[in-house]
Parts: sequence; structure tokens; C-alpha cells
Amino acid sequence: MVHRSKNSKPGRSWIGFLYACGAGLALSQPVAAQSAQWPLQDLSAFRQPGSSWQLASDVHARLGKPNVLETSNGAGILVNLPGKKQHGEDLFSNKEFGDIDLELDYMMAEGSNSGIYLQGRYELQLLDSWGTTSPRPGDNGGIYERWDDSKPEGQKGYQGYAPRQNASKAPGLWQHLKVSFQAPRFDASGKKTANARIIRAELNGVLIHENVELQGPTRGAIGGDEKATGPLRIQGDHGAVAFRNISVREFKTPAPVLSGLQYRVFNGQFKKERLDTAKPVATGSSPILTANAGPLSKEYVLHYTGKLNVREAGDYNMALASQGGGGFIRVNGRDITGSGRNREKIQLPAGETPIEVIYSRSGDWGTPTLGLVISGPGLRDSYIGDAITPDDTDPIMVNADQNTILRSFIDVPGQQQKIVHAVSVGSPLNVHYTYDMDRGMLVQVWRGAFLETTPMWHERGNGTARPQGAIQRLGLPFFTLGRLATQQDAWSADTTGSGYRPKGYVLDEKDRPTFRYQIHGSTVTDAIRVSEDGHGISRELNVSAPAADLYAKLAEGAQIEALGKDLYLVDGKAWYLQLQDAGGAKPFVRDAAGKKELIIPVKGRLSYSILF
Repeated sequence: MVHRSKNSKPGRSWIGFLYACGAGLALSQPVAAQSAQWPLQDLSAFRQPGSSWQLASDVHARLGKPNVLETSNGAGILVNLPGKKQHGEDLFSNKEFGDIDLELDYMMAEGSNSGIYLQGRYELQLLDSWGTTSPRPGDNGGIYERWDDSKPEGQKGYQGYAPRQNASKAPGLWQHLKVSFQAPRFDASGKKTANARIIRAELNGVLIHENVELQGPTRGAIGGDEKATGPLRIQGDHGAVAFRNISVREFKTPAPVLSGLQYRVFNGQFKKERLDTAKPVATGSSPILTANAGPLSKEYVLHYTGKLNVREAGDYNMALASQGGGGFIRVNGRDITGSGRNREKIQLPAGETPIEVIYSRSGDWGTPTLGLVISGPGLRDSYIGDAITPDDTDPIMVNADQNTILRSFIDVPGQQQKIVHAVSVGSPLNVHYTYDMDRGMLVQVWRGAFLETTPMWHERGNGTARPQGAIQRLGLPFFTLGRLATQQDAWSADTTGSGYRPKGYVLDEKDRPTFRYQIHGSTVTDAIRVSEDGHGISRELNVSAPAADLYAKLAEGAQIEALGKDLYLVDGKAWYLQLQDAGGAKPFVRDAAGKKELIIPVKGRLSYSILF
């Protein structure tokens, strides 16, 4: 099903980004702040850690073994291993925090349960929610409910917020959480003047919360009260869980202020020399930076002068934010031409600095909008200027409430290329994949929403569709099948001499495709199916009369670990590969161009699963 959504506008240009800035933050832009990566070489960052908490150099979960994590001696990973004999305790940071960005990796044991309490009071749930299709507040990434024992049964929990979609990974895989938190505000008398907020939260690269107001502590908070600061708290009494790469950015600096703004308005298009020689059609002062000062509405130039006041000296990142025209910022005689996400760095002293802002309105297209974006030491992204008009392009979303197929281009991240004959297959189990018909390759799998096709169908379009869930990419484009004279030969990069011929696909009774192609004299059928439990996909290749030196490349990544018979962890515990039937062939892991590759001889039938 295809629809245009007005409820989940993604930022399609810098204007959407600035709209997020107006709310307080955009996590996609690096921000200078008082930042600390916790080294986890000891437990000194925490007060009185209980005996269930320890450090490790590596950690593994075992599928089929609930609440079990296996550790290796060392440091760098924080692990909680509560058990019947060792009751777990919550872990509290020594330091207390107000406004922060929190970023970390975590790993759940099968069936495990934990949580992150911001300021010890507001819980983001951590749970093994692998395969859940309709997440609730108590699922992985949810904002846990508040609680009132005086209410009737079934109504005690309230004001919980489910993640927008389930972006959870399997037990034993590293998951990545990014949270931007704004602490509650209090006046001089201690009266609360503003509630805490989750400005933004991302799980495994997927936006799961945005601008959620927290009207009070969630269930299990360290107290019913609220304060300006509090410790970071990790729940430790429910299940085995591991953490690494914990980073906290603190934001304590007040927003910068523009003051003493004087403007001049010139008729016509911008020419630099006119600011010195031409006579303005209007002059005046303005309490705010705006594109709408003065009497003109078409083809005019606004020249502002004023003072920019920042609390702390240091390196700041600045950019102009404009719509319906362009311009630049001039600070101490230096022109800053960056706009939107393209910031420019400038060193500012504490206190007031002279600033000029030039805006040139061209024609009558777009809503005239002017502002500047600035971040710096201890300062979250701040926007100063006109109210932002969000991009009014309705995103075109394709849902997969039944088995759904869409052909499109797919971008290859980090590469100046696209997969131009991509087939994306969606499932009502919220597990989807993309297949490259030019290479017989399974490109990517993902969990959550299916596709956004705005770049493909809006106006002229560029043919590209975008997965909307938690994506697991399976490597740069490569051919699944190839011939190797020896096991160390480089993998084929093109079809030269292979006789490769794509033959499209056929649908089964459930509208699921089986892909077909010819290569090296063999006819290949490639059937990919979503597992009924939503845990991943299975793939079965059938190759007619395979050559003796025909191989399949099953996986590539920075690391490939064997976990026992026929089970592998790929690319730093990002996904599992489970080999099911290889006709007696034995796989091997080899080094290739700085990566690891999992290669197997092809005997005719080859089947395996990808779990993620």
C-alpha cells in the first residue's frame, strides 16, 4: 500500500533539520559540548557497584539460552550478570547530569530485561523484543509507564510511550542507542517551570521518539520528586546485559543572544558594493532576526548589524538558515557562507562580538525565512531567527501489510553508485529485504517500516527508494556465485567470462519471489523467505550442474566469528548467519582486501538463514 504521510515528515532538506533545531536539537549534526567517553577500564565512574557488575574484554549471548552472557577477562565492556545466588543491583553514576546527549551500545541476553534511567527517574526500557511486531511502552526502546497504585487494576500504568517501530536486534548482537534529553526546569524558588523531555531518541539508526514531554518520573524512579540534575542509572536486577562505548555530552551553556539589531533594506538583487554606496529604501531596528523587516516583498536585500553574545569562549559552528533567498553571515569581518548542515567553524570570545547578517530575497518563491544556527562549548544546537516553516512535501510511504514488491534504485552508502536493478520485498511481519538482480546478491535486510519512495516519485524524482527500519547491510555489491581456481583467488568484481544472465523472478502462491539467473553454465534459482517468527530470513539457492570450482560468498565484514557448528557472527556481532544445508560442503573464512569473507563450495543446493 502506498500513501502520503503527514504524520511523520522526515527532514528532506535543511529546513526540516532547522525545524528540529527549533525544538532544541538535531542529533545528526556533531555538536561541541562537554563530552566524555567512559573508558570502562574500571568501575570508578559508578558509586558502590554491586557484585553482579563486572568488566570484560568480550561478551557473547547464546541463542536458545535465556539470560546467559559469556564473558572474556579484560576491560572495556560493562556487564551485568544477576542470578539466583547473586541478586543484581541497579548501577548509579557518581556524576549527576542535567541536559545530555547519551550514546551507547548494548547487548541483551535472550529473554533479558534492563533499562536506562535518565537522572535516575525517567526510564528507557531495554528488553529482548526480537521479532515483536507491535511494540508497547514496555518493549525495547519504550519510555516506561508512570505508575499509580491507587488506580483500578489495568489503569495503574499511564503516560508510557511505545517506540514508533520495533528496531530491536537479536540477543547477542550489539544495539546502538542515541538519546537527547532535556532536564526539567525550575525557578529560583524550586518550583518546576518546565517538564523533562526526550527531545529525540534513535535505536539502531531509527527514530523511535521525538519531542516527548515527561510529566513526571516513570515507575521505579529513585523518588517521586524531580530535580535539575541526577545520576545516570542502569537497571541491574532483571537480566543479563552488556554495555560499551558509553558517551555523555553535557549541555550547560545558555543559548546565545543577538542584540542591538539594526537593519537596512535595499531594492533589487544583492551586490556587495551596494551595502556601502546605495541608499536604503528603509532602515530600522528589530527585536528579532527576520526576513520580513521593511516594506518590500520581492527582490530585496536585508543588511543587519548587531551583537552576538556567547557565554564561553571557544570554537563555534555557525550557518545561515534561509528560505526564499540566500545570504551569509559576517563575524569580525569574516564571511561565513555555510548553510543548513554545512557549518563553518569560527572562534568566538566570551561576551559580545559584532555580527552582520545579509539576506537576499529573490522573486516570490518560498516563504521568506531568516535565521542562524550555532553550536559550541556546552551548547546544544541553537536557532535564532524566524519561525521555521517545515518542508511541505508529503513523504510517499509504501507499507507492506501484505507481501509487497517494489523495483527501484537503492543507494550504496559511502559509494558514488546506486544499485539500479534492485527489488525490495516487504513482509507483514515487518522484516524486509533488497535483492540486486545484476549480481544475484542479497543486499540488505531490515526490520520495521518498509520504504519511503519520495525521492522516486516526487516531482521528477531520481528513482531511489529508502528503507525505513533498522537496516542491516550485507556488504558492498558483490556476486553471490563465482569461480575460484584456488581458495585465495580474488572474488569476481564483474561478469566477464561468467555468462551471467538475469532471468527475472516468479511468484509463489503467497506472492513471494524466487529469483532466477544463469552463471558459469548453471541455472540458478534463489528463494528468499521471511521466517514465520520474524527473526530473519532464509535463503535457498539451487544450482544446476555446478562447476567443480564454483563457490558462494555468504558474508563479508570486519570480523566473522564461528560460534559452533554452522553458526557465525558477522561484522562485529552485527548479524548471525546460520548454515542449514550445503550438501556436505565445508565453509571457510578468509582474508580479502582488509575484510573477512565467508566462502563455501557449491554442490547444488545451498540454504542458510540470516538472523538480525
